[in-house]
Amino acid sequence: MKITIKAKKITMSPNIKDYIQEKMDMLDKYLGTVQVTNCDVEIAMDVNSQHKGEIYRAEVNLSVPGELIRVEKTEKDLYKAIDKVKDHLARSIRRYKDIKLDKKRQGGEEKVEEILEV
Repeated sequence: MKITIKAKKITMSPNIKDYIQEKMDMLDKYLGTVQVTNCDVEIAMDVNSQHKGEIYRAEVNLSVPGELIRVEKTEKDLYKAIDKVKDHLARSIRRYKDIKLDKKRQGGEEKVEEILEV
C-alpha cells in the first residue's frame, strides 16, 4: 500500500515518518484482499479551539472500492494520536469488510431462492 504523508504546522522527522509507515503497514492484515487505491495520512498541530498546550491531530483517508474510510483523532501526544487512528481504522476496515460480506451473502441467498422457486 502506497502511503502519502503530509504534515501541517509541524516538522516531519524521519522517526515520525517511519512510525506512521510502520502503523499503516500493520493494517495490511486487516485489509486482506481489499484493494486500497489511495492512503493519505495527515498529521498536524491543532491550535483552533484550545488555549493551553499542544494538541496533535492525526487523520487518515483510505480509499477502498466503493467507499472512503476516514478517521481523525486528536491527542496531546502525536504518537498516541497515530496509535488511536490506527486502532480505529482497523475497526472501520473490519466493519467495511463485514458489510461487503453481508451484501454478498444476501445476494447469494436471493439467487438460491430464485432457483428453488423455478
